[in-house]
Amino acid sequence: MVIVQMISKLKVGKIQVIKVLVNISTATFIHAGLNTIAMILAIVSMVAVFEYHNARNIPNMYSLHSWIGLTAVIFYSLQLLLGFAVFLLPFAAVPLRAALMPIHIYSGLLIFATVIASALMGITEKLIFSLKNPAYSTSPPEAIFVNCLGLLIVIFGALVLWMASRPHWKRPPEELPKVPRRSGGTPEGTEAESTMTDCSNADKSDVGFSSEAARKRNLKLDEAGQRSTM
Repeated sequence: MVIVQMISKLKVGKIQVIKVLVNISTATFIHAGLNTIAMILAIVSMVAVFEYHNARNIPNMYSLHSWIGLTAVIFYSLQLLLGFAVFLLPFAAVPLRAALMPIHIYSGLLIFATVIASALMGITEKLIFSLKNPAYSTSPPEAIFVNCLGLLIVIFGALVLWMASRPHWKRPPEELPKVPRRSGGTPEGTEAESTMTDCSNADKSDVGFSSEAARKRNLKLDEAGQRSTM
């Protein structure tokens, strides 16, 4: 359950960070930090589970729940290492990042759905083994409570997947950093900017010329008025 909660929170946190923050580098570091914290807690929880089983002489890794859970943790660690190496460190080329980004997103959502499934199987397995008198089949209050918890986990997972798939939760294209194009000619937009600058300078020179001409004309009129008065 700890693994489910932490991975779920970091997925929601990532969606909110990408939506709210403007600086994509800051969002990447926050996302990496949340993933790292979740990975540490996942390892701690797995160690605790194995120690609990060994102390009570319970076999390890025999159920489908344990197989899927361990698979999710392994793929999650690989996902974290890939994210650090490709997207966080500044060594990977831009084409490589662009090619791996869809795989990174899909694998993250797949791991999240796998963890949800593992949690549902885990709580069901725990109820079957723990509830003896009254039995799980008689629907005691404990069973109803945990079944409702399972429904809430399903609803929570569905909401997270829905948010992750909505276009309005993604960063708009105009907010993405533009990669400068390397070419031998003049960069796009430079010619237009230079033309606007030239026009602006021409307008300023015309205004200055007109002002100077008007000043000289006024001086001539003043001199003519003084001569006529004399």
